[in-house]
Amino acid sequence: MIDYRLSEEQVAVQEMAREFARKEMAPNAAKFDQSHEFPWEIMQKAFDAGFMTGNIPEQYGGGGLNNFDMALISEELAAGCPGMFTSIMGVSLATTPIILYGSEEQKKKFLSPLCQKMTLASYCLTEREAGSDAGSVRTKAIKVGNEYVLNGAKCFITNGGVADLYVVFAKTAPEKGARGMSAFIVPRGTPGLIVGKIEDKMGHRASNTAEIFFEDCKVPAENLLSKERQGFVIAMKTFDKTRSSVGAAAVGIAKAALEYAVTYAKTRAQFGKPIALYQMTQSKIADMAMEIQAARHLVWHAAWLSDQGQPCGKESAMAKCFAADVAMRATTESLQIFGGYGYMKDYPVEKLMRDAKLLQIYEGTNEIQRLVIAHDVIGPVKE
Repeated sequence: MIDYRLSEEQVAVQEMAREFARKEMAPNAAKFDQSHEFPWEIMQKAFDAGFMTGNIPEQYGGGGLNNFDMALISEELAAGCPGMFTSIMGVSLATTPIILYGSEEQKKKFLSPLCQKMTLASYCLTEREAGSDAGSVRTKAIKVGNEYVLNGAKCFITNGGVADLYVVFAKTAPEKGARGMSAFIVPRGTPGLIVGKIEDKMGHRASNTAEIFFEDCKVPAENLLSKERQGFVIAMKTFDKTRSSVGAAAVGIAKAALEYAVTYAKTRAQFGKPIALYQMTQSKIADMAMEIQAARHLVWHAAWLSDQGQPCGKESAMAKCFAADVAMRATTESLQIFGGYGYMKDYPVEKLMRDAKLLQIYEGTNEIQRLVIAHDVIGPVKE
């Protein structure tokens, strides 16, 4: 039997995140968008509230929340400020591989400190020539004695310039292609780990995005996640877990856009009456509301499947892809309802529109999500 009622604990988590977004994030969103500064004070408050470490098991000091709980949090935080959300949940993206594949010693060594003080983490997969094609990673890790020596470069890394911990994907067997990739835990301060350019982005400007270089970066062999040549599996299984939260963030952005549009349409008068009374405006608002609800149900279903330990690759791809497209449409329509005012930075919807675009790109473009879905639906095909 399907039951969509949230438990008392889930309602409390949802309301806590909503209140945090309303009080701490939304009032400061425009400021950090314009200044492109990193919101350290708000990150500290997010850590104190438990949002950064909510997915980490309780035995290591985290909140022990499941994917469904994290999706509830993600929707609310992204509605407050998508950029700040990206930095907060970027920590969860980086810790998920350790939670899934780390040894007990690795979990104690690397997860517990993240829960003791505000610390950011980064997931380092993307490269200039390996975006959607993650298997084409060129960063290499050569084992020398009891160490791996990393050489290569990563780009578009969330929290890259501010993180204290990096989960890095590199080829230990380049001749094996995607099957030759491995994953490593690399602390900040490791010689040879160099932070490069901080990206000047269209949206999510409160989030730090950087290039990361590895120049003869020596990593202890004990920092290898799982075993050699398991990196591609680790990366994909991580995305299966985290894409429901990305979809939830898209729902949050769309929800915020709808709320702004409704409020504005009730007060903006043209031809002698509020534009909310015109059927064209009502049609836009109705479509936005329907799509947001549909996206939320896809997200909840994917998160629930993951929490049940059931296969969810297709469903998480559907949730992320559909919700991100909904966010883009909703922010575009919201801006249209605002008219010329919506195009001005005095109003929040132009920022939401810029922010929404990234949801169609990161953690796998929506084109890649459609390939994942199609391969699952079509199944094997003889050439």
